[in-house]
Amino acid sequence: MGIRDQFQDKAKELAEKAKASGKQDEVSERASQAVDQAKDKARDTFDENFDK
Repeated sequence: MGIRDQFQDKAKELAEKAKASGKQDEVSERASQAVDQAKDKARDTFDENFDK
């Protein structure tokens, strides 16, 4: 195994780690957006019913 092979293996490993962490960030971002939307909907529903 030459140095070039070692670099390619390391690059693949780092790319996979970056891809995995990127997906984690996306999941947590989507979850926080869903929570924000639920809060907004609850507030809007309360406001609509409060005016009646």
